[in-house]
Amino acid sequence: MPGGRPTHYKPELVEKARKYITDYGKQDDQIPSVVGLCKWIGISRSCINRWGTEEDKPEFRDILDEINETQSQVLINKGLSGAFNSNITKLVLGKHGYHDKVDNQTSMNVSISSEDADTL
Repeated sequence: MPGGRPTHYKPELVEKARKYITDYGKQDDQIPSVVGLCKWIGISRSCINRWGTEEDKPEFRDILDEINETQSQVLINKGLSGAFNSNITKLVLGKHGYHDKVDNQTSMNVSISSEDADTL
């Protein structure tokens, strides 16, 4: 007999978690998030993160992936339209791998021939 508390992981909870991806706005969330999902289904963040790594719960890993993908898409669209503050959008998109980088490397090859040396 396994020890520990009984799991709350049930098909009904998985369906409720899936519904959050489309209904996050009903909770006044501007973007879907893991924290919003936690509040929506009443499960702690540590438990949700654990479920996302467990081999016997691949559907929950898919839900977490879809939340991140939807979050990224909403941020890009609303950031570009001006609906979201650009600094906050940039900050959160950094968590998705988007970065504002400038390449400061400049390379130059200079060669001086013997003809050029005579004029120096």
